Amino acid sequence: MHADLALRMLAELFWTGMLVCLPVLGLTMLVGLLISILQVVTQVQEMSLTFIPKLLTAAISLVVFGPWMLRTLASFSTRLWSDIPSMF
Repeated sequence: MHADLALRMLAELFWTGMLVCLPVLGLTMLVGLLISILQVVTQVQEMSLTFIPKLLTAAISLVVFGPWMLRTLASFSTRLWSDIPSMF
């Protein structure tokens, strides 16, 4: 295996990982930010008020984006395994 091939595969691995995590983390972060702004405006400092909406957002986004995430990871894994014979 050559160094450039290993670096390309590693970059593709990180890119795919970031792409798969982005919908869940992005939506959860957005909901957390909105709840934090709401808490600042209303001066309500309740810990469960931030935790429960973020948990529900993460669960719902996993249900919605889960099939796409699995397809993306399966496609990456298939491509990686099919490239193994040509590496050496």
